[in-house]
Order: sequence, then C-alpha cells, then structure tokens
Amino acid sequence: MGTSRSDAGWRSRRVVVTAACVAALAFFGSLYWYWTLGSDPARAAHAARTAVPVSVATASRQDVPIYLTGLGTVQALFTVAIHAQVDGKLQDVFFKEGQRVKKGDVLAKIDPRLYQAALDQAKARKAQDGAALVAAQKDLERFNTLVLKKFETQQNVDQQQAKVDQTKAAIDADLAAIETAQTQLDYTDIVATTDGRMGMRMVDPGNIVHASDQAVIAILTQTEPTAVVFTLPAQNLDDVREAMANGDVQVAAYDRNNVRLLSTGKLATIDNLIDQATASVRLKAMFSNEDEKLWPGEFVNARLLLATRKDVVVIPPVAVQRGPRGLFTWVVKADNTVEPRPIETSVTTGDRTIITSGVDDGERVVTDGQYKLQANSPVSITAPRSSATHGDAT
Repeated sequence: MGTSRSDAGWRSRRVVVTAACVAALAFFGSLYWYWTLGSDPARAAHAARTAVPVSVATASRQDVPIYLTGLGTVQALFTVAIHAQVDGKLQDVFFKEGQRVKKGDVLAKIDPRLYQAALDQAKARKAQDGAALVAAQKDLERFNTLVLKKFETQQNVDQQQAKVDQTKAAIDADLAAIETAQTQLDYTDIVATTDGRMGMRMVDPGNIVHASDQAVIAILTQTEPTAVVFTLPAQNLDDVREAMANGDVQVAAYDRNNVRLLSTGKLATIDNLIDQATASVRLKAMFSNEDEKLWPGEFVNARLLLATRKDVVVIPPVAVQRGPRGLFTWVVKADNTVEPRPIETSVTTGDRTIITSGVDDGERVVTDGQYKLQANSPVSITAPRSSATHGDAT
C-alpha cells in the first residue's frame, strides 16, 4: 500500500516538471521571435520583403532619327581598263602607280614608226591620185573641145569622163585611208579617258602588246565622286521611295565595324528589280569623296536616314520585357516600389525604343534586375541614370 502511494507521487512530480519545461520553451521561443522580428507585425512583414537592387533609366522626350542600315561596297564612278588599241612594242610608260591623272594625259606610248609610215604612204597615194585627176580633167576638156569640132567621138568623151570620176573616187578612198592611218597613229599614244587615279602597272615597257590582249596595262578609277551600292530588305522599299519623294535622302557611310563615319552623301537611285532569292533591293548613294576616305572595293555600312520622329517618348530597349499578355516594362513608383506596366512600342533605333503608350516622360523604368521583381516589390536604385539614352543611335 505504501509502495503505490510512492509511485503516484513520483508520477505527479514528473508531470509537473514536464509542464514547466514546455512552458519555459514556449516563453523563450516567444521572446526570441519578439526580439528578432519586433513587436509590430506590419514592420515584421515589411522586413521579410527585402528591397531588390535594380538599375533604372528615365523616360524622356526626344527627336529620334529612323535609320535603315545595309552592307554595301564602294564603287568608282568610272573604272577604265587601259588597253592597247593597236599592236606594237610598248615604248614608254609615263604614269606612276597611284598617280592622279587628268583626262587627255598621255599614259603610255606604243612604237609609232610603222603607223607613221602607213600615214605617209596614204598621203603619197592621195597626192599621186590628185595629179592623175588633174591630167584626166585636162584631157576631158580637150575631148570636149574636139567633139564640138567633130574631131573626136562622143564615146571617147564619155570614157574620159568616167576616168575623171574614177580618179575622184580614188582620192576619196585615199582620204579615208589617211584618216584611218592617222587614227592608228593617234592610238599609239594611250591617253586617260577621264580624271582619276592610276592603279598598278601590269605591263612593262619593251613588251609587245596587241589590241586583242585580255590583260590590261593598268586600271584607271575615278573616285571623286564615288558611289556606294548597298542592299536593304525589300519590305523597306515603299518607305524609301516615299522618303525620296519628299526630298533628298541622306546616306552615311561607316566602316565595317559600323563605328567610324567615313563620308556622307545622298541616295541616287533604287534598282528596278527586287532580288527574289534574297528578298532585297539594291540602292546606290553618291558621295563627293574629296578626301578619298571611300576606296573602290571597300566594304562599308550604309546608314540611310529614313525619317525623324519628333518629340516622342523613348526608353532603353533593355527595359522592354515580353510577357504572356505582350510587351511590358517595370515602372518604379514614387515610393520605390515597382509595377508591371503594359506598353506599346514603335521602332527601336540604336539604344532607344519609341514608346507610343504606357510610359510617360519622366517616369523611371527598370533596365537591370527585372528577373527578381514582383508587383509592388520594393527596390533600391543601384545605378541611377538621368537619361534614357546615351550616345548616337545606330
């Protein structure tokens, strides 16, 4: 009987100790929660939402030029292959490689002696036929006098008249032969047909050249002015034609890296056919090229100024996001929280995207860190920027 009471007392004490331990753990747990999160539930909820670091840009109103860019090549206004027009030995070359020459300058000379002899021979034949004509005309006069006196027949008169006519025809042939010989002699002087710059010499003096040779003596190019032929997608054709109808269309030529401006000119013409294989159209722009920065055969980026959009709202392209419902951007509100704002865009040129609706001038848009954002998320600005754009459009 005494043993049962002892066991019951021990069990009672164990229950009391366990309850006290549970109460102590609850007390200290509450105290820790209060100490770490604070007594204000709203402040604790806000503390649980850490501000997201983002970069922003400010939407602004600007005049935005709209460019079309195509890869092109520089073409000389004239490219002349200098050939021999008569056969003979190349006697002299008067130009230096890379030299600028004027139209009519003598570039090279072929041995003229054979052609000078042919010209002299044609002149001598004309002189001979001229003397024969004088004699035949005098005989004709005598025959005409004798026929009136019945001392000569009309048949002989007619024959003499025919002889005079034949001699005159021979003189006309001699004149043609003289002209041909003179032309051949003139061809022994190889002259520049246009202003330009000479290329490398392909034939040295002393070689025999022929009019039928495929090889050239040199290439003459006229580079002032010069042309750039480039291509654009055929879908831009109507816009380019409309721009040409409104006036001169400016074209700028940049280097292959599309960084350094080489020259500025104007659009000259649009090809009359669309290349169906590439769905593109060729265009030609003309440049004065007085400094010769455009070199024939060079690859360049031709940037055509299609139009200039006046006073439009622009933001950086990186601020434009695409979601299930279309395009949107994260807009930073006055309390430094963000909201996703549906937007409509027009065109993107360089580092500027034109916004037609959804964002107003002066509003801040997120340009970096969007993947961490949710609606009404607090943000911290890590790299503030005062303008939506920097640098020129490309």
